[in-house]
Parts: sequence; C-alpha cells; structure tokens
Amino acid sequence: MPYVVYHLPDGTSSRVEVAPGQSIMEGSVRNNLPGIVAECAGNCACATCHVRVGNEWKDLFAERSDEENDLLAYLDGSDDDSRLGCQLIVEDTDIDIHVRVVDSR
Repeated sequence: MPYVVYHLPDGTSSRVEVAPGQSIMEGSVRNNLPGIVAECAGNCACATCHVRVGNEWKDLFAERSDEENDLLAYLDGSDDDSRLGCQLIVEDTDIDIHVRVVDSR
C-alpha cells in the first residue's frame, strides 16, 4: 500500500496510507489532516486542495488538465510545483510520495 507524506502548513508532517486509486485530497480528508478543505469534494471546481509536488514525484501523476491549469492560474502563490490534490490519483508504489499542503483557509 502506498504512503503519502503530507508536509502540513504548521510545519509538521504526517505519513498516511493512501489506497491506490484514491486521490491525495481523499487521503488527507480521510485522515483529518489540516490545510486541505476540499469544498467541492474532489470535482476540480474550488482549488481548496492546493498542494505542491516536487520534481521527484511529478512523474507519478498525470499531467495537469486544462481545468486544473485554469484554477491554479487564479490562486495566490501558485507556481510550477502547484497541483490540486483532487487531481493526483495515487498508484500502487513502494515509495513514499511527498506533498506540501498549501493552507486553503
């Protein structure tokens, strides 16, 4: 089972098991981690699941869709590492995936 390490806005980290096929957003919400609000419940409509994914892990996920690019373009602090957690589907892997949660509140 894959593990995701969420680097949280308060400076702490939390390593949680996320089942293949679930999103980075779902893993956070199911574990009550702070920072990811997920107002649209994963429908790529609100950008309240903003995370940053480093180059080491980018290849584990599909490219950004046009919808995701549009939402990220309007976020303060968005950069090349920015992704929406609802669009990052975890595959079966034996490496820890690290993401930095950007506080959406």
